[in-house]
Amino acid sequence: EVQLVESGGGSVEAGGSLTLSCVKSTDINRSYCLAWFRQGSGKERERVAIGYTGAGAPVYADSVKDRFTVSMDKSKNTFFLQMNNLAPDDTAMYYCVSGASDMDCYVGTRRAVWGQGTQVTVS
Repeated sequence: EVQLVESGGGSVEAGGSLTLSCVKSTDINRSYCLAWFRQGSGKERERVAIGYTGAGAPVYADSVKDRFTVSMDKSKNTFFLQMNNLAPDDTAMYYCVSGASDMDCYVGTRRAVWGQGTQVTVS
C-alpha cells in the first residue's frame, strides 16, 4: 500500500547535474531511513546514499562522495538525490528505498519498500 514514486531521471551530458525525487505516499517520518540504489546494465546493484528522517548523518558510496547529496522535504514526503558532475559511469536505473532499519537501507532488503526506478543516462 505504501508507494514510492521516483522522478527526475533523463539524459544529461557528462559534467552536468540532475536531481531525482522520491515521493512517499505516506508520512515520510514513518520511515527510519531512505536510500538510493542504482544498477547499471551488466553491473551489480550499488547503494548510492542513505538519508535518515531522525538524527544521523547521511551515508554516501565512495563513488559518489562529494558529488551527490541527499535531502528531504518532509512537508511533501519527498526524498531527493542531487547529482553533480555526472559521468558516464553514473548511468543506471536509480531506485528509492524506504526502510525501517539500518539493514533495510544498507543492503536494500526485500522487506523494504522499493520504488519502480528512474533511468539516468550520462553521455
